[in-house]
Amino acid sequence: MNTIEIKNLHFSYNAGEEILKGLNLTIDERSTAIIGQNGAGKTTFVKLLKGLLRPTEGQILFNGQDISKQTVATLAKDIGLIFQNPNDQIFKNTVLDEVMFGPMQIGMSKDKAKEVALKALDMVGLKGTEKINPYDLGLSERKMVSIAAIVAMDTKVVIFDEPTIAQDYMGKKRIQAIMKELQRQHKIVISILHDMDFVAETFDRAIVFAKGDALLDGDVKSVFKEKDILEKAYLEQPYTMQLCYELGYKEAFLNPEDFVAYKKANQ
Repeated sequence: MNTIEIKNLHFSYNAGEEILKGLNLTIDERSTAIIGQNGAGKTTFVKLLKGLLRPTEGQILFNGQDISKQTVATLAKDIGLIFQNPNDQIFKNTVLDEVMFGPMQIGMSKDKAKEVALKALDMVGLKGTEKINPYDLGLSERKMVSIAAIVAMDTKVVIFDEPTIAQDYMGKKRIQAIMKELQRQHKIVISILHDMDFVAETFDRAIVFAKGDALLDGDVKSVFKEKDILEKAYLEQPYTMQLCYELGYKEAFLNPEDFVAYKKANQ
């Protein structure tokens, strides 16, 4: 099983202003959502995982190996990061070239890179767009191109930064399906999110970041039950949970399907 162990992780951009304050976590193959207000340290944390930043103290162990001092290029075969804004990631003139670029950079032949790129584009719903310039696509589709570009690299860890931005209902469902498929392939799936309903419907585990530390960590339902602690982190419960509590139900329901199943079982 793939694991990431975080041991006493500290990080500062400026001396005396710690962004991360001694994090200790183990991330496994349960899909994991990292939630918290802006400035809580979420993006800094995933940049450290990807090697874009270096810890000021502590270790990041991937499958037992300390990766905290490895380069982005070295980590590229194992850890993929899908940027929040696809415009920060996309630079090629065709969709196919964009998705082939990463696989070729980690040593795949051109033919193999094309094969995995076409599979990834099919997975994200962009089959038939291979010759289109990515910037002729809408923002939601460009997001799918950026996802395909990382999926094609077949990394053991896939990190999504705000994947649901600019996505409609069907787009969110497709991203959810992609994450579930990656999890079935025994990959570590991590995502930074502000969409609590998507977290409730998609993830096994949630970690609440606040002021550079993990305020809560557990299965999604257990985390979202902690209303008072969530409020300290300036987070809200999923809408279904909020509504059912207002209606007087003591049971926690993460989504409408949970509530409907409960009602049918208790008729």
